[in-house]
Amino acid sequence: MQCQTVLPGAECTFWSKKGCIFEGNSCQLVIDKCQGCERVVEGSIGQVCSVAPSPEQKWKSGLCNFATHQKIEIKSVDAKVNPLKASKKAAGGKKK
Repeated sequence: MQCQTVLPGAECTFWSKKGCIFEGNSCQLVIDKCQGCERVVEGSIGQVCSVAPSPEQKWKSGLCNFATHQKIEIKSVDAKVNPLKASKKAAGGKKK
């Protein structure tokens, strides 16, 4: 359904026939960590997130999963393989 209070005309999963069913009956303003994100839009109450009604909750556990301005660095660790054990494991299925 479409929001009628903060983002008029925008699709909202928290909008029902009775109005906004999110706590406080409205989206909450973005926090400092959200600045620079592409999902921040200007609403009738100020800057709000277009996909999450409570930005503070999304950042509570670390990085917001909707953040477009933050990148996750994935560190890969090469596992050391014992060549003797690897050859024995590979030859294990070749018995006649």
